Amino acid sequence: MKISETEIKRKPLFKNLFFQIMLAIVVGILVGYLWPSVGNALKPIGDGFIKLIKMIISPLVFGVVVVGIAKVGNIKTVGRIGGKTLLYFEIVTTFALIIGLVVANLMNPGTGLNIDPSSLSSGEVDAKTGGSHLPSEGDFFLNMIPDSVVGAFANNSMLQVLLFSCMFGIALLQIGGRTSEVVLDTLDQLNKVLFKIMEYIIHLTALATFSAMAFAVSQYGLTTLSSFGKLFIAMTIACLGFILLLAVILRIFLKLSLWKVILYIREEIMLAFATGSTEAVMPQLMDKFEHAGCNKAVVGLVVPTGYSFNLDGASIYLSLSVVFLSQSVGIDLSIGEQILILGVLLLTSKGMAGIPGSAFVALSATAAATNSIPVAAVALMLAPDRFMGNYRTTVNIIGYAVATFIIARWENLLDISQAKKVLYHQDLDNKPKLKEIS
Repeated sequence: MKISETEIKRKPLFKNLFFQIMLAIVVGILVGYLWPSVGNALKPIGDGFIKLIKMIISPLVFGVVVVGIAKVGNIKTVGRIGGKTLLYFEIVTTFALIIGLVVANLMNPGTGLNIDPSSLSSGEVDAKTGGSHLPSEGDFFLNMIPDSVVGAFANNSMLQVLLFSCMFGIALLQIGGRTSEVVLDTLDQLNKVLFKIMEYIIHLTALATFSAMAFAVSQYGLTTLSSFGKLFIAMTIACLGFILLLAVILRIFLKLSLWKVILYIREEIMLAFATGSTEAVMPQLMDKFEHAGCNKAVVGLVVPTGYSFNLDGASIYLSLSVVFLSQSVGIDLSIGEQILILGVLLLTSKGMAGIPGSAFVALSATAAATNSIPVAAVALMLAPDRFMGNYRTTVNIIGYAVATFIIARWENLLDISQAKKVLYHQDLDNKPKLKEIS
């Protein structure tokens, strides 16, 4: 039954998920600041919520990708989607890296700190990363192939799950007939069950947001915000500049408002901001993008791939941080050196997914490869990193959204009338069955 806009507006404010999340963030900050011991004790709640989400991500991605590929009905189309997706990611993340460098040079956030490099130790960074290293180019591609399909699902290795899902979907396409129909119907029903489980988990969103913010503030304190104030301002400006670029891209190619897209996924953005985890919102994003007219195959390929290759927020963070660290220890990087760093970051930023302390690993690898700054200087980012992570996840989520709409439109697999209806009317309570576009 269709719910009218009047009935939606009459919904009590306290039942609105966005209001609950915002209230949870404010209360969490207060609790973490006033009662740090309580904030520390709340950590397991936020961690438990993220584990609940991760519990269903792999089977959900598998189901969505396989069904999407099979319903597209054309292997060449699937290949085109994948190729265009990677091309778009490479172009956009390059712009993100450049914006980070430009803002860092204009604002000079590290100038005046005058840190003595000899006083820094890489021990804390090693503890944060668990001694992890970025894989070589060959290892990166080999790591996409799981030793065992079961292991890929058990470890939530997204690229491995995606590879197997694509192969399974293509094989199903070629087999066709009754076998294909039975498997597809089974996966369709499985997806419904998984999304129903997701609905149960979402009821814990406000509690998880509250605990995550309380722990973050109690652990790192608000003094970090003032100590690294100029760095946070620079990161804010860089992120806003990049979001403005995405808004222009979306307006030119789709004539859609990015602001409307942000409003549409506002709950997911705020949840990712509070928890510092983009994985916590992957299922909800995939569901919403399908509801907004994006074809299932596009959603299934673009979103999981984006979690490894379209880390826009992380790219801004990396380029900004390298210049900040060089300024902090009194090293003046030439234009040539910064161009070299940009080239290295294009590689290191792509190998971060799934690595503990990935941002620190990428920063350390970049410093070692370019010899531009002491590797130990990366330890300076330990204090502000938790809050910088909030920036990264926020921009990453917006980046996934824009990429999905762009690729869907590029392949003529976007129901633009459905997209405008959903984005401009925000009629989220009435979810019509998606029109299949072939």
